[in-house]
Amino acid sequence: MSAAEEAAAAPSCDPEVRGLRLVVVLLALTAVSGLIDAVGYLGLGRVFTANMTGNVVVLGFAAAGAPGFSVPHTATSLACFLLGAVAGGRVTAHAAAGSRRRWTRLTLASEAVLVGASAAVAFVWPGTTGTRYALIALTAFAMGLRNATVRKLGVAALTTTTVLTMTLTGLAAESRLGAATGHRSPRRTAAVIAMLAGACLGAWLVLHHGLGIPLLVAAGASGVLAVVASGRE
Repeated sequence: MSAAEEAAAAPSCDPEVRGLRLVVVLLALTAVSGLIDAVGYLGLGRVFTANMTGNVVVLGFAAAGAPGFSVPHTATSLACFLLGAVAGGRVTAHAAAGSRRRWTRLTLASEAVLVGASAAVAFVWPGTTGTRYALIALTAFAMGLRNATVRKLGVAALTTTTVLTMTLTGLAAESRLGAATGHRSPRRTAAVIAMLAGACLGAWLVLHHGLGIPLLVAAGASGVLAVVASGRE
């Protein structure tokens, strides 16, 4: 085999390039975020467990006494998200020197387990106060863990899978009416569509099937992504 043929064959032998590219994985995770926030906002008392920007605002509403919002619920979500981010930071710090694919898959598998546990709680003990706090804590911790990993991955235009403010800013600022560069517009547009689709699906499932089914769908999606994710962008 010539040197050129060896070079062409080498990537196929590299485990880092096997599976779905990280761009596709992160877009799918963005849809999962929309689904999980639909569960939180519609089913857990107007609290976000993925979108912490919205949660800080909701906490302000609750602190001011606005009806329908809860300081304990929102504070629990924020605290558990931060704990998850701390755990994610420790995982990536220890694993960063190793396989990118390995620690990405480890994080996504952990997310699948946590969200799957929340689905089990929702099925077994529906409608209790303890269940509500358990679902908030488990899903918020999972989202914090994931966000820390996504931040470490540093995939351009997809550095978060739970907030779209900067994504929308970049999409508008670099449009024809803005800088006219269109830089990474397809990724940003896909992220917005993914979040919208996930939220729509999540809302429909919550309204028609309760909390367990959408959480189970989210856990299944994270589990599949953990198995098929590669380490390449």
